[in-house]
Amino acid sequence: MIVGNIDDCARYEALNRRFKAFFDYVKAHNLMEMPAGRIVLDADNLFINIDEPLLKPKEEQLLECHRRYIDIQMPLLRPETMGWRALRTLKKSEAPFDEEKDFALYAAPASAYFEVKPGEFAIFFPEDAHAPIIGEGRQKKIIGKVRLQD
Repeated sequence: MIVGNIDDCARYEALNRRFKAFFDYVKAHNLMEMPAGRIVLDADNLFINIDEPLLKPKEEQLLECHRRYIDIQMPLLRPETMGWRALRTLKKSEAPFDEEKDFALYAAPASAYFEVKPGEFAIFFPEDAHAPIIGEGRQKKIIGKVRLQD
């Protein structure tokens, strides 16, 4: 997991060849003005979901994980609390891994919680179980979905 500021994103672009395209798009567009939905940058290899969720108390938010994609989560409207726990420490998911939707959910609590502010991002790799959308009120955020490199 990485937490950083959009002004420092070039530091992380070498980790995946698709990160640069994601960050370039984010810096060049006013995503607050865009409606909720999907922005496709490179077919199923790189896309952005603009979401407007209602934030939840941390006790209600399950940990999630993905196998095919790296998540880059960026709040746009207000600070958002996110939880993290190493996937290897989790025993059993709430249901079998959903291969089609690329996720599993875990009811265990996160081992750490942190705040991500607008202008910042959190990158979650497949080994990072994460619990986003924690807080109060409505959020507007983007979730970059970056396919693992071939």
